[in-house]
Amino acid sequence: MSSNRDFEGRSVIVTGAGSGIGRAAALKFAERGAKVLVADLSEENAHRVVGEVRDTGGTAHAVVGDLGLQEIVDEVTATALREFGRIDVLVNNAGIMDRMSAAADTEDAEWERVLRINLTAPFMLARAVVPHMIEAGGGAVVATASEASFRGSAAGAAYTASKHGVAGLTKSLAVMYRDKGVRANAIAPGGTVTGISVDAQQGAHGPGVVGSYMVNMGSRTARAEEQAEAIVFLASDAASNINGVVLPVDNGWAAV
Repeated sequence: MSSNRDFEGRSVIVTGAGSGIGRAAALKFAERGAKVLVADLSEENAHRVVGEVRDTGGTAHAVVGDLGLQEIVDEVTATALREFGRIDVLVNNAGIMDRMSAAADTEDAEWERVLRINLTAPFMLARAVVPHMIEAGGGAVVATASEASFRGSAAGAAYTASKHGVAGLTKSLAVMYRDKGVRANAIAPGGTVTGISVDAQQGAHGPGVVGSYMVNMGSRTARAEEQAEAIVFLASDAASNINGVVLPVDNGWAAV
């Protein structure tokens, strides 16, 4: 248990908090004193993480649903305000992989679903939450981008486009709201142990091409907790003059 309680009295929304990087981030924020809204598609996972937070004496509530739907975004925002009275940090972490499909092989359903969850949902959440941050005097938005935010060789067309979009959204938020006390940054994980899966079609063109570049990944796979530490740092007062950054957390993959 950390002795650093620098988030005491603050409230944090973490999306995709039922597993992987989101779960690790939710637990770290709670450990440092934050009240945490756990948002996830899985009811079982969301309530498990809420239980983990409460078991250590922390405060957490869950909202279950598809963040690609405006009504779920509204419920997340309303629940955080009702239970905590304010929103200090938004962690836009929820995301899904594509099928590593090349553009010519990407069906509309794959494209639209990946863009909806990975990019439109973070936009809708920021749109809903940032005005409350401004009213309260400031806040921080941290997104989970990806190595696919920098390059075309880390995923398929849909995921790559969505994560480039996350980087752009992060920078736009930083510029638009820096004079309002709201900072926006993102982490760009490399290979990390999480529950996210790739349902690639065997023998498809995209996976065959992307696979040949994976040898340039970091020399080891990160733990979710390592990514969470970077998220918490970017949301903290220690990063008070860091704004508009997409931070690689990838053991040097971005430098290759």
